[in-house]
Amino acid sequence: MSTDIESVHVPLGEDYPDIREGVRRICADFPNAYWRDIDKQEAYPTAFVQAMSDAGYLASLIPEAYGGAGLPLRAAGVILQECHANGCYAAAAHAQMYTMGTLLRHGSEEQKQQYLPKIATGELRLQAFGVTEPTTGTDTTKLKTKAVRDGDHYVVTGQKVWISRALHSDLLLLLCRTTPVDQVVKKTDGLSVLLVDLRAARGNGLEIRKLDAMINHNTTELFFDGLRVPAANLIGPEGKGFRCILDGMNAERILVSHESIGDAQWFIRTASQYASERMVFDRPIGQNQGVQFPIARAYAEMQGAEMMLRKAAALFEANLPCGEDANIAKLLASEAAWHAAEACMQTHGGFGYAREYDVERRWRESRIQQIAPISTNLVLAYIAEHVLGMPRSY
Repeated sequence: MSTDIESVHVPLGEDYPDIREGVRRICADFPNAYWRDIDKQEAYPTAFVQAMSDAGYLASLIPEAYGGAGLPLRAAGVILQECHANGCYAAAAHAQMYTMGTLLRHGSEEQKQQYLPKIATGELRLQAFGVTEPTTGTDTTKLKTKAVRDGDHYVVTGQKVWISRALHSDLLLLLCRTTPVDQVVKKTDGLSVLLVDLRAARGNGLEIRKLDAMINHNTTELFFDGLRVPAANLIGPEGKGFRCILDGMNAERILVSHESIGDAQWFIRTASQYASERMVFDRPIGQNQGVQFPIARAYAEMQGAEMMLRKAAALFEANLPCGEDANIAKLLASEAAWHAAEACMQTHGGFGYAREYDVERRWRESRIQQIAPISTNLVLAYIAEHVLGMPRSY
């Protein structure tokens, strides 16, 4: 891979046209009515996820040696972007793309041979990532879920919250503490990653409870009470799990930012069309600058955010530092999507609240991007400290 930033190429225009067209064809089979019904029932879009799996799109980042497509991160992002731009909701399956990275980069060859080919075909779903806890939030180093070695197993005790898709996943990547925090030199040490087979774990030391939430992420709480996990399921060295998940965070932020760009595209297209067709006082409301300008500004913000996102993806592929760019792309893309959502809602007026227009559902879904997987304020804190050199904020 390149180590010279001057040689990094940032593509312009509609790259990966074949992939885009393939995703659009799948999305055409899952119209707004499908997603409206899924949202109303708080169900999991099994048919959509299966269609994406069958087409190989969820295995895009898995190397060909393990049955995947071995595509660049940008290609995977384009898949997610097109899903959201064409009315679908890839958040139901996007974790399958980035969580497997921890297994790919830090797992043993035996582990990779055992799991990756089945994840690539969709036979196994790795959709759940267990990090967040009720009392620690984003302060990951203070998580309290612990795993104690007992012979050939780890015994896990603790609780996780806001764990999406655990009821629809076969496997869970679990970050837990294997060495008490008061016994380590660096607070990031002593954390380990375990690959938990949820099929065997439920009812045998693991309870999963669904959490009702504003958006349909199939979010859950996990309660561990003496769950025995084979020591062979340890990913990477014991006590170095924080590093194992940290190097995948840039990829995660780049991928979900593509979803925000897709959201913005959907909102801008939907708002523009409605503004051109909706007649009030014998003329389209889109003739009014008060309607035009918020939509136009959202478009400008989206274009700027996408350029930063393309840069971040290009740096990632060149194996160059991209933390600054990935975080800024996440910030700009999520805000562009939200401003587009607000403009679309305001343009529709009262009809924006009507489920049949799908604006209120997409409006709710887009808001989460400013909170997860990293909040806007944490991005700003990162920029202030690590980019601008200001004192660490508290």
